[in-house]
Amino acid sequence: MRSYPHVFQYPYAVLQEKGFEMKGRWNELFFGNAHPIVLELGCGKGEYTIGLGKLFPEKNIIGIDIKGARMWTGAQWAWKEKMTNVAFLRTHIELIAHFFAPEEVSEIWITFPDPQMSKCNKRMTSTRFMKLYRQILIPEGIIHLKTDSHFMFRYTSEMLKANSLPVLVETADLYHSEWVDEIRSIQTFYEQQWLDRGLNIKYLKFICKAETEWIEPEVEIEHDPYRSFNRSKRGADNL
Repeated sequence: MRSYPHVFQYPYAVLQEKGFEMKGRWNELFFGNAHPIVLELGCGKGEYTIGLGKLFPEKNIIGIDIKGARMWTGAQWAWKEKMTNVAFLRTHIELIAHFFAPEEVSEIWITFPDPQMSKCNKRMTSTRFMKLYRQILIPEGIIHLKTDSHFMFRYTSEMLKANSLPVLVETADLYHSEWVDEIRSIQTFYEQQWLDRGLNIKYLKFICKAETEWIEPEVEIEHDPYRSFNRSKRGADNL
């Protein structure tokens, strides 16, 4: 990972001491163009990052994750394909404001995050994270969510209602809806697992408004009852 010029790994101690020299200057110092920047948060093996990079050569795509072993797959793939519009950043999502300046990011993709059913502040669509995204997004910045989790889908939908955020697309069964297309059909490793098990894929696309005050929704949501192949049971008894 350290040998790849399109992979950036910065320990928190380094950020505190020196900061990140490309903050606000990704296009100038790395991509060498003025194209919109799109992030995939929790990119895992990088399937979506690579897929978006291929579909949109006129956009700069950055996959972000903390697990380098997974990210290495996508980083190697991008290097072999000589993709000049793809980069990877290894860091905690909570630190993204250290790497991007206000209005530097146009879109954010959140693909199959852990729903964190008992820990609201860890949900990647919670108001805590929305505040972070708002710091780096353009005024009408777009956020996409793809998830297998009914809990995550319902929570996010209620969060959008509570904060009056404009919803552009909402479907509880993406692949049997009018909204399925080339972009949304890019499949991650975990997504294929859910599809193989007959689970529906949910999708939300919405605008993250700048003037939002951020209110957590007050609603009870039933927990997901099923198990992942490599996680403990997604239920209250095991959280």
